[in-house]
Amino acid sequence: MSDHHHGHSHGVYDVDPLHHHPPQPDLEDTPLTHHQIMQMAVAELLIEKEIISAEELRKEIDFMDSITPVRGSKLVARAWTDNGFKDRLIADSKAAATELDMDIGPIPILVMENTPQVHNLIVCTLCSCYPRMLLGIPPDWYKSRSYRRRAISEPRKVLSEFGTDLSNDVQIKVHDSTADMRYMVLPMRPEGSDDMSEEDLAGLVTRDCMIGVALPGSASAS
Repeated sequence: MSDHHHGHSHGVYDVDPLHHHPPQPDLEDTPLTHHQIMQMAVAELLIEKEIISAEELRKEIDFMDSITPVRGSKLVARAWTDNGFKDRLIADSKAAATELDMDIGPIPILVMENTPQVHNLIVCTLCSCYPRMLLGIPPDWYKSRSYRRRAISEPRKVLSEFGTDLSNDVQIKVHDSTADMRYMVLPMRPEGSDDMSEEDLAGLVTRDCMIGVALPGSASAS
């Protein structure tokens, strides 16, 4: 496995359990991180060199802030109703997303399909790399040191604390995101949803389903 520029390696871990729901991270009143300082410096330099304007930067930030998990849920719902699209989504998520007039950005996003035998879980062990172009801003718990550590060492217990209890014969695969590669989980379609429309199916899919800490809501509860 090769290291990437922010210093942690991209990997997939097949690990079993054994500890506490991740607490809210200490995000306020803490010094700026190296990456935050670098981000601010690059933004200031781009504006100073007139490569982009402050207004263009503001609009881009507004756009990123407007992205919600609805984008990802639409991809999941289409994959549930169209096997050909599902295959294309798994093979090349960026190309598949364009079929729904969706630009998911330049960073590759690998879509990992849950099956009755395998459950996928997403983490970024060093910082908080995340498929923002599909799911929006990551939740605080995803960025916490506790989740980043324990998702690797005891994923089954972490899932249980989110209310997701899996049988011991289900393998848990943990995927470690990097600056150059992100992941999204394609959850299994709930039983009893055969007659639901694609729009209604999308309503069953939450952000946490696409991170892997939760399962889609049942069709009967929709």
